[in-house]
Amino acid sequence: MAPHTGEPNAVLAGCLDELGWSPKALARKLNRVFGTGTVAESAPYHWRDAGALPRSPLPAMTAYVLAQELGRPVSVADLWQGRAGDSSALVPADTDLAKPWTRHGMEAIVEDWVRGGLVDRRRFLAISGAGLLAIVAQYLDGAAGRGSYPPGSALSGTDPLIEQVEHHLPMLSALDDEHGGARHLPYVGAQFRAIGLLIHDGGHSPATATRLVRALAEIGQLAGWMAFDAADHGLAQRYFVTALRAAHQVNDLPLSAHILGDLSFQAASRGHPADAIALGEAARRASEAAPPVVRASVLSRLAYAYAVAGRDDDFAHARGTAAELIASRNGGREEPRWMYFLTPNHLDCQAGYGLVQMGRAELRSENGRKGRRLLAQGTEMLRSGAYEVPRGDPSQRRAMFEGAWLALGHSAHGELEAACEVGRVVADRLDVVRSPRSAALLHQLAADLRRRQRNAHVRTFLPELEHALAEHAPAVPPGR
Repeated sequence: MAPHTGEPNAVLAGCLDELGWSPKALARKLNRVFGTGTVAESAPYHWRDAGALPRSPLPAMTAYVLAQELGRPVSVADLWQGRAGDSSALVPADTDLAKPWTRHGMEAIVEDWVRGGLVDRRRFLAISGAGLLAIVAQYLDGAAGRGSYPPGSALSGTDPLIEQVEHHLPMLSALDDEHGGARHLPYVGAQFRAIGLLIHDGGHSPATATRLVRALAEIGQLAGWMAFDAADHGLAQRYFVTALRAAHQVNDLPLSAHILGDLSFQAASRGHPADAIALGEAARRASEAAPPVVRASVLSRLAYAYAVAGRDDDFAHARGTAAELIASRNGGREEPRWMYFLTPNHLDCQAGYGLVQMGRAELRSENGRKGRRLLAQGTEMLRSGAYEVPRGDPSQRRAMFEGAWLALGHSAHGELEAACEVGRVVADRLDVVRSPRSAALLHQLAADLRRRQRNAHVRTFLPELEHALAEHAPAVPPGR
């Protein structure tokens, strides 16, 4: 295959024109999706203007990114005029997940995780729209039926193996809270596969087998969340769907609702509000009999989906119902251990960044009065949160994420001194927290501030922020 044709790539140029992107913007998007250093910012100019063919798997990566942004298929063959093909290292997140919603179907998916292990070098590409909804459709429409294992309340007895597994689950969550998803994802993924191996080998009592499957669901949810925080969205979707399969098999509706809520929040964060609302409303239905704290968490995720869609009335209703539910929380009903993090203040801060999201969108739509009102409400809520906790506090990731949203709220509102003040606190956590999801918000803050460099506070802080982001940029994705 000739690396250059000497002629412009009209198909690539057309895609970029449709998006309003420069070749540099394409390079930056590729580096955000696939990791810093994936491609030089100058390279796509040669692809567009001289017909240069990038090294594999960049042709497939580029086609994927363009298809996601355009909302329609972009084939590798068409984009590169037949000079490049699909890459075996890049596969959709739903690959081999279309199994029956039975115990054997779940075990077949788990076997793929176990056999792949650390030698699996596939990169899973996030899916959206009909493809995303299809991999959970049988669960959503009730066709999956009931799971094969008894409910948790029927379990009794002790088993040293499962007690050791269950004992470590809260500790793994603490790693994520303090250091962010990207730092320890490979370790948590290895623990997930270790439990999968125990299930695959079999030979356990019914009670132990049930508890192992539930543990797989819990750690799969955590691994999915960490992969999401690491901006490895395809891998996150695979973890979430596997965890949902396991939760379904042990008939754990609260955990199933929690996982669907995570999928909804991920879709909203990726800018796919229709997917987010469909998944969030399904999570709400699944949580109807769950403890109030679970229902509140699910509704907070749905509220953010509504915020991204610009449905402010639905946002306010979901957010208000969540607040009422968390206020009704009491010690009389047992709560899942994985809901340890949800407090009234946490709910307020989730609503806060939903309000900032809507406020920034209103400003872009030139609805300044409404936008400024939403931004003022959002920043007020976020200021009550964790953004100022000391560096030794175990909530470092939450502090970084909420602080980044707070800084974005201030910058959009024109409060540049406050944006720089908060941004400096947030950027100081980059050496402790590896959260590309949060770092992406700081990159957005930097983009906001570049347009305001006449301001003295911005002139001082912006170089500091850009240096910190460059110094702590991840060299490679964290992997499975």
